[in-house]
Amino acid sequence: MLRFYSLKAQTVKELKTGIKETLSTKYAEIFPNDINAPILIKPNLNSNMNALTGNTTDLRVIASVIEFLKDNGFWDITIGEGTNSGFYRNNISVIERLYYDKLAAFYGVRIKDFNYSETVNIEFSKGIKAGVARECQEAALFINMPKLKTHFEAGMSICLKNLMGCLVGQPNKKKTHASLSENIVNLNLALKPHLHIVDAVISMEGLGPTRGTPIKTGNVFFGTDPFLIDMLMAKFASFNIKKVGPIQNAIKRSIITQEHFDFVNNYKFADTYSFRPPEAGPIATFIHHPKRQKYFLAIRNTAFFNYLCQTEIFGKILFATGLRQDVFIKDEMRWDGLSLNELACTKCGKCNDYCPLDIKLPESLSKSGASSPPGCIQCLYCYSICPERAVNFHGKLGFMSEQIRQYDNIIRKL
Repeated sequence: MLRFYSLKAQTVKELKTGIKETLSTKYAEIFPNDINAPILIKPNLNSNMNALTGNTTDLRVIASVIEFLKDNGFWDITIGEGTNSGFYRNNISVIERLYYDKLAAFYGVRIKDFNYSETVNIEFSKGIKAGVARECQEAALFINMPKLKTHFEAGMSICLKNLMGCLVGQPNKKKTHASLSENIVNLNLALKPHLHIVDAVISMEGLGPTRGTPIKTGNVFFGTDPFLIDMLMAKFASFNIKKVGPIQNAIKRSIITQEHFDFVNNYKFADTYSFRPPEAGPIATFIHHPKRQKYFLAIRNTAFFNYLCQTEIFGKILFATGLRQDVFIKDEMRWDGLSLNELACTKCGKCNDYCPLDIKLPESLSKSGASSPPGCIQCLYCYSICPERAVNFHGKLGFMSEQIRQYDNIIRKL
């Protein structure tokens, strides 16, 4: 039976209350009877741009699910993700830069980078076998937690596309591109997560998955059928499903049925949006056309091209032409603490609304010098969202400087 549930929520209190209530009343039968059962949470950690850019899964949404699980006695919980190959090749830990490791430590759960997992082979198109993380196959409960965003190759990146992070390392990830949409569907047929929770609190429109624009959509969506959810998300975003490759592939293979279309056509959202499409620049558009992409991929997968990609100059050229969306900055952040400018603070409460651990802000921020509020995991959500710039960061921003360059003014107006 097809089913789908939406939750309107924006603040950390609304998210934690609403997610816990939804899981306990709408999806209680999905959770194992055995509290010792292994549970896997799979977020979208595409880059080191945090959730407020619309790029990655919100720490508040993850925290809400973990708290629900722990409140119900589950303890064998793993957050797992095979992060973007470019960061992986450059020895940059996206998990650490997004402070997922600190969130996991706070709640006493495991964190796993699937790029370093043991593999289990699944079938891709044309007889190709690809290795997925063993944890994905062995979980008694697999919760897929994507971000709602547009994607310049797949059209949209939601439940179906998010499973690419289950592939182990670059050699397995690049196998998808032999037939991207078909292999995204193959991943979903092989792994079959039990529950999907879509973070659409702050989504991304335009040139996703990294260089788009954040848009405040204030929802979390739940369901068990990823094909149905992705179709509904396209409707929510007023996005043409004919331009969403995995959906079109699933229609072609009769995985999506008339029942799916009837459900989507009859479902009424309280609010819908008109997401800008992911329009790349002329060079990227020309190269990534389906008729030419295989030739580009053949070049991209050579050792010499991979070497060039790791050089700073060539990386800047790729970014400038739109062939690369990410900036791989090796410079790490140095955290000395936060402080509060009392004269600038209007006590609007946004810093508290966005803190994943619901720390009492701004009261817990030092008014005299740099310090870390008790329980702070250093995610900088409070610093990023403050419309008055009253939260002061002390230290060296490092890689975070690129997010500020691209998104600072946009995020503070959300």
